[in-house]
Amino acid sequence: MKKLSLVTIVVLFLYGCSSSTRGDLTGVRGKKWYPEKPHGMVLIPGGAFIMGKAEDDVADVYNAPTKTVTVRSFYMDDTEITNSEYRQFVEWVKDSVVRTKLAILADELGMSPDGEGGIGDYAFQDADTTDQSVYDRYMYDNYFSISDGYEGRRLNKRIDLEWDTEKYPDIYYAEVMDSLYIPLEEAYNGRRTIDVKQLEYRYDWMDIEAAARAKKGRRKDFLRQEVIEVYPDTTVWIKDFSYSYNEPMHNDYFWHDAYSDYPVVGVSWKQAKAFCAWRTKFKNDEQKRRSKQFVNQFRLPTEAEWEYAARGGIESGTYPWGGPYLMNDRACFMANYKPLRGDYAVDEALYTVEAKSYEPNDYDLYNMAGNVSEWTNSSYNPNSYEYVSTMNPNNYDDENKRKVIRGGSWKDVAYFLQVSTRDYEYQDSARSYIGFRAVQDYMGTEATATKN
Repeated sequence: MKKLSLVTIVVLFLYGCSSSTRGDLTGVRGKKWYPEKPHGMVLIPGGAFIMGKAEDDVADVYNAPTKTVTVRSFYMDDTEITNSEYRQFVEWVKDSVVRTKLAILADELGMSPDGEGGIGDYAFQDADTTDQSVYDRYMYDNYFSISDGYEGRRLNKRIDLEWDTEKYPDIYYAEVMDSLYIPLEEAYNGRRTIDVKQLEYRYDWMDIEAAARAKKGRRKDFLRQEVIEVYPDTTVWIKDFSYSYNEPMHNDYFWHDAYSDYPVVGVSWKQAKAFCAWRTKFKNDEQKRRSKQFVNQFRLPTEAEWEYAARGGIESGTYPWGGPYLMNDRACFMANYKPLRGDYAVDEALYTVEAKSYEPNDYDLYNMAGNVSEWTNSSYNPNSYEYVSTMNPNNYDDENKRKVIRGGSWKDVAYFLQVSTRDYEYQDSARSYIGFRAVQDYMGTEATATKN
């Protein structure tokens, strides 16, 4: 069933090529391509810069010797990822988890969409063969129906979920929804909340570096699957500070609308990676719907990309605005950090500030110093500057769980705000002072900072 006939192959051979080329080598003609700036991002033109400490290392760390490197052009989020943006990810995952639970139960009950408003309306789309395409029928017969799993089967997203308990369509729907919440004995003050442990995002990726270095192996040997709990760890506001009252931040910071435009925190490196994978899928699902070419992946920046972007094109600058001063000519602080021996409030912010605060650097990037430190895709090694490449340098070691964070945060002293200061955190850790922003590779090579 999965084999093409010899006749089909011959027909494709004879008629697969157009005669409009007149036999000339004209290349495969596709649609003319124009770069499209991703929403919320700015273009960082590629170029060379001196990476590392341009002046004395006052902390005596000596982990950032100067080195001239070149990076390619890329797009970067103009702000840190906000609570609102990350909540979109969490809500999408929650929606998918509920629909999957409903579809599985409907499948077990042998129910299919019948338009009567029951759980059957949420059955897998392939359960209804009325309007099924030849391709969908083929995939179902050859892959999904011969497996005990449900991977690859399409969820029905054409019908809205019902969250009002008074409007649940049937008892089966109520059973699924009940399983999504914490047990009654764990609820208090009449509030029964979602069990966030169930909000998992599953995605696959290919370890291209391992595949390139392997002497042999099939493609499937380098496919990796991740299953990540996506909800931020809101307890970081308590765990990060002993003998301190921060419960309001724990209770409200992530979900309340008052903090929608503030940077998300409590997100581990792995969760930040999962967000980037979802963002790519979310965009490409829309591209597919519109019959447009897929975009390349969103990802965390490398350490070199982050420093290059933070400098904003200013050679040997101490801070994103150049420096070496931390206040402008009106005596206003230029970033959110811990100044004056620990007076957190003197910069007009006790914790974080809105992601689009203070003045952006010359690449129109906000808060590349202070507010929250930011995850990068690079693994931390104090000696990595000695051996990384001078072109698009990156030290990525899957065995090294220490990942570079950059930019300093609201609770850090000025030293960590410097564009060349390196720090790290373990990839499975979440902190109240670490967030992230994403990048996307620029397609082509025209945009460079040194172009005449």
